[in-house]
Amino acid sequence: MRLLVTGGAGFIGANFVHRALADGHEVTVYDALTYAGNLTNLAGLDDRADYRFVHADVRDGETLVAAMRGHEAVVHFAAESHVDRSIADPARFVSTNCEGTATVCRAALKVGLDRVLHVSTDEVYGSIDVGSFAESDALAPSSPYSASKAASDLIALSYYLTHGLPVVVTRSTNNYGRFQFPEKVIPLFTTKLLRGEQIPLYGDGQNVRDWCHVYDNCDAVDLVLREGEVGGIYNIGSGNELTNRELTVRLLELCGAGEDRIRLVEDRPGHDRRYSVDTTRIRALGWEPVRDVEAGLAETVAWYRDHPEWWEPLLLGDGGVS
Repeated sequence: MRLLVTGGAGFIGANFVHRALADGHEVTVYDALTYAGNLTNLAGLDDRADYRFVHADVRDGETLVAAMRGHEAVVHFAAESHVDRSIADPARFVSTNCEGTATVCRAALKVGLDRVLHVSTDEVYGSIDVGSFAESDALAPSSPYSASKAASDLIALSYYLTHGLPVVVTRSTNNYGRFQFPEKVIPLFTTKLLRGEQIPLYGDGQNVRDWCHVYDNCDAVDLVLREGEVGGIYNIGSGNELTNRELTVRLLELCGAGEDRIRLVEDRPGHDRRYSVDTTRIRALGWEPVRDVEAGLAETVAWYRDHPEWWEPLLLGDGGVS
């Protein structure tokens, strides 16, 4: 399949690109290379005949249409994705996530693509104390980030309902693995611990997240791309629920550090208590997670330990965490 992957130089996007090329797809990466987009994530691909890169913004409709021609499908990862940043600068998130998704859909409609896969997040549902959200449940986002993603989901699905654009949507739980920019909790804490610093834990540390390895998410995205029902939504989650405190303790152990390295900080506004999604629908397609969270966290920490040349330069750039 000939794929255009927006945001393909970012964390999940780059991991998906490597997987897609290994599976025999032809891939064009379309990325604006904002602070979280990193060409190093795509190192070694430039000489391949089945790969090319376009440096452009998803809100640039003319460039997007030109890049999209000749492809069969678009996998739309491009988005602003950090909750704390969205609280400080919500307009940036609304512009990129909503206007960007609308531009992708307009371009795909004009070109006549066979499939548009819009990648979203479980955060659009908001918090749930018990049980798990199904795809049919109401959306109740808590942050400007999750609100912009919920809106972008509805924009994409409206193009299916209004124009018949062959849209499918995935909503995954928290991902972890290689290439994740060190502002998200796992690479942030890992890189700080490797540098001998303290790590900031929000509130009481009892917020719960389900951790899905990025490879498992990419497997699910590929499956939905090929076999998902047009107009359908698919939750993706591994059932690996950990409180932030439990996750922190595991990272401390993997980095050989003690709990004296934890610095409790004031909780962020609107911090959702627990995320959980029902994955019955994606499992009915034949997907299930295969990466154990304990082994996956150990592998991820080892990757950051072994690749300081990847993350150390990022600490000094836009939004650096040093």
